[in-house]
Amino acid sequence: MSWNDYFMPKTLEEAARLLAAHGGRARVIGGGTDYFVDETHQPAPEALVDVTRIADLRGVWEEGGYVVIGCGASHAQIVASPLVQAHGAALVEACGQIGGPQVRNVATLAGNIAHALPAADGAIALLALDGEALIAWAEGDAVIREWRPLPQLFRGPGQSAIDSTRQVLAALRFPVRAPSEGSAFARVMRPQGVALPIMGLAARVRLRADGAIADIRVTLGPAAPTPFRAQATEAYLRGRTPDALTLREAGEMLLGEAHPRTSPHRATAEYRREIIPVLFQEAMGRALQRAAALEVGA
Repeated sequence: MSWNDYFMPKTLEEAARLLAAHGGRARVIGGGTDYFVDETHQPAPEALVDVTRIADLRGVWEEGGYVVIGCGASHAQIVASPLVQAHGAALVEACGQIGGPQVRNVATLAGNIAHALPAADGAIALLALDGEALIAWAEGDAVIREWRPLPQLFRGPGQSAIDSTRQVLAALRFPVRAPSEGSAFARVMRPQGVALPIMGLAARVRLRADGAIADIRVTLGPAAPTPFRAQATEAYLRGRTPDALTLREAGEMLLGEAHPRTSPHRATAEYRREIIPVLFQEAMGRALQRAAALEVGA
């Protein structure tokens, strides 16, 4: 793996124009923890454009009813962010389990999303939070910016709709937490592992005043070619009181939606199917506790 130039632009506009100037022969890089261990980049790019030095995109902030995470923000920054802790507990838990401390200090959530793996912890959690991505690219003298729903970014395992030779994933965002809403993330991985999990699952739930579920998201992976949202299970749970029987039936319905596969490096499809209901109960339990604790006036 080799390249001729390594750029560290100071603004998003500069990054987008660098990509345009190289005509598809340069590519964006963030923390690099995935890119530098992937030997499949053929042909190798002529230049890398490192977006982690763009000061305006290195932090976490609130804007227009959203929590916004810049493309240069590391997993460690996200875990430590009071904003993410207050509004996106599932994302805190997911980012806090990615790799080891050294990886979390360097790797970015934007890179986790851009890599488009169906088991990516950050992608699963952000999908449950109704996340969106800001994509930027140069057209002539202009730099275009466009927010896109997260599902639009994934085409298949490791196949992103973002063209990293021409586009920058500049930021990610999710809505601030509503009253009586909570979220959680749970996963299982190989002992002492720091790679992809065997299975990860996120849940976000909003409760009505009578304790029934007003709205819900359940996401998991790897259970499909892309990070997967269990919409049939969500539809079953809306309007129901989340008692033990209801949650058990929902876990069984979730198994009917999910389609895990056998991985020679991590787990069989059968084992993954066994742990999906367990992870569902764990994540839903914590999400419901948080929703109840965050009721209006509580």
